[in-house]
Amino acid sequence: MSVDISGWVEPGFEGVADAFREAFRDQPAMGAALAIRQSGRPVVDLWGGTADDRTGDAWLAQTPSVIFSCTKGLMSILAARLVQEGRLDYEKPVAHYWPEFADAGKGQVLVRHLLSHRAGLSAPREPLTTADIVDWETVVTRLAAQEPLWEPGSAYAYHAITHGWLIGEVIRRVTGLSVGRYFAHLVAQPLEVDAWIGVPTDVVDRVAHMTVGPSLARLTEQQAAARAPGVRDWSEWAMTLGGALAPELIGPGEAEGFNDPVVQAAEIPGAGGIATARALATIWSATVVDTAGVRLLEPGVVETATAPQSEGAPVWDVPGPWPRWGAGFQLDSEARRFLSPTSFGHDGAGGQSAFADTDSGIGFAFLTNRMEAIDDHRATRIIDALREVVAPH
Repeated sequence: MSVDISGWVEPGFEGVADAFREAFRDQPAMGAALAIRQSGRPVVDLWGGTADDRTGDAWLAQTPSVIFSCTKGLMSILAARLVQEGRLDYEKPVAHYWPEFADAGKGQVLVRHLLSHRAGLSAPREPLTTADIVDWETVVTRLAAQEPLWEPGSAYAYHAITHGWLIGEVIRRVTGLSVGRYFAHLVAQPLEVDAWIGVPTDVVDRVAHMTVGPSLARLTEQQAAARAPGVRDWSEWAMTLGGALAPELIGPGEAEGFNDPVVQAAEIPGAGGIATARALATIWSATVVDTAGVRLLEPGVVETATAPQSEGAPVWDVPGPWPRWGAGFQLDSEARRFLSPTSFGHDGAGGQSAFADTDSGIGFAFLTNRMEAIDDHRATRIIDALREVVAPH
């Protein structure tokens, strides 16, 4: 079954288009979009497939999608911009900005610990419900009061969902704005892009419907089978928050988790961003070059924010290879191969990938609604094809 691909590529990027088309070879039911800017200019803009497998609606140029942990990259941009403006300091205690956070022995936790997954709050000690996670105050109050799961700063574990609330509350205390409003003010509106942290009600009907692919279904089944009865799996709780979300983040019902319009409308900045691929490529481009008249970050703050903070084996026994992080930004690694060692951004559950590359002036975004497991290579093969264009051997 062939899939119609729409859009265009600049001459020289045909191999990237071929790699995007190849992503549909074993996934004819999926929808996806790819957008790339170089030196601020669009050079690739492609989309195709199905946005909603329930209705058969096609993925269109303006189809937004849940970007999952790519949202962490956007939050890291917001934090870095505040550092650039002198309003936030990575080296200051979180409690300097959020006094209540000092409870339960967390007074010396630094802002960079929050961003680099070293705060010891990767999962809640007590379970959260869906009603809890759509209420900002409920979650941040509980996280502020919680005793860390390990000594903060001493090691890291991926804060899969809590990351967004933690740095988000710091941003809210500094700016006086919710993260969704601050993101709109600083990023989405100046760049005139379709990207939100908390999607507006008039956009909900356009959002692609996410589905679980076979490799992700197998992985979550295997992980469940491997768990020792009666022993809490903190890595699993980091994803599910003790019951608020399914391990796959979207199921099992057709409007549950991040397919739920109520969840999509909430500001859940660890995983709940919604955007088009065009929007994300534009945003990441603007972190490294002037794009549409906007430059979000200066080179000096990018250098500081991308200095490695967390890498190697985490606190919990998670098989490698392992990712690397700077101050919230995911860095190039064996686990998530970006374009070059100067790339920084963040991937997202199910196959999403968005980043900037300093050397080549690239802003990149690949989004798909067919979620596969961590060994999914769709985005990686597209990035490999792009590397042949911008850094040929």
